[in-house]
Amino acid sequence: MPWPSRKRDKGAVADKKEPDAKIAKTEEETSDKEEEEKSAKPPAGSSKSGWKNWKKAKESESGGEESKITYCHWLLKSEPESRLEKGVDVKFSVDDLKAQPNQTTCWDGVRNYQARNFLRAMKLGQQAFFYHSNCKEPGIVAIVKIVKEAYPDHTQFDQKDPHYDSTSRKENPKWSMVDVQFVRMTKRFIPLSEIKAHHLAHKADGGPLKDMMLFTRQRLSIQPLTQEQFDFVLSLEEEKPH
Repeated sequence: MPWPSRKRDKGAVADKKEPDAKIAKTEEETSDKEEEEKSAKPPAGSSKSGWKNWKKAKESESGGEESKITYCHWLLKSEPESRLEKGVDVKFSVDDLKAQPNQTTCWDGVRNYQARNFLRAMKLGQQAFFYHSNCKEPGIVAIVKIVKEAYPDHTQFDQKDPHYDSTSRKENPKWSMVDVQFVRMTKRFIPLSEIKAHHLAHKADGGPLKDMMLFTRQRLSIQPLTQEQFDFVLSLEEEKPH
């Protein structure tokens, strides 16, 4: 593979920054405390009004129809800073993705069953947020799309790879990966702390981020998003940072 595997999932780590990203594309077992501490204090200025105004605009566009509760978008975590795992640097930033041929890469190294199942549910053309995790300021930096649906992850059979799995068999592989391609950078960096503020407000008034897995299942490096969640988070790139 063109770079050290970045996604991993062993149970994962919450952003401790959040290491489950590439962990990047990966998921390790670590404490969620740091992530919670980093996002515990919502920035001033975000609250119910933002959600209500956004909802009103979306209802106007859709004639008042609410989107069905289905997952059609994703959030993929990856570590942008160097970290050695079994002697291999698992760093993989959005710049690393952009440097790949055709700005495309396989999302390998996931070793968490739920995250693997999410990979297997991904469909060609679906979009995902590229999320920098386990770093000084975690958050969303770009949008990618699925360009190849799930197929066996080759790293599970590579004894030199940090994510080698001696229990997996080629005739019945345990782990899967997909290929993703860079679409564009978000218009601005959308930090975890800002998304957290909206999540807390939505828990109170029923907004789309109230059950967002970024806060209910922090350790997962592969997370599904509803259309409403994706649209709301994407709308934040048009706002001035708090």
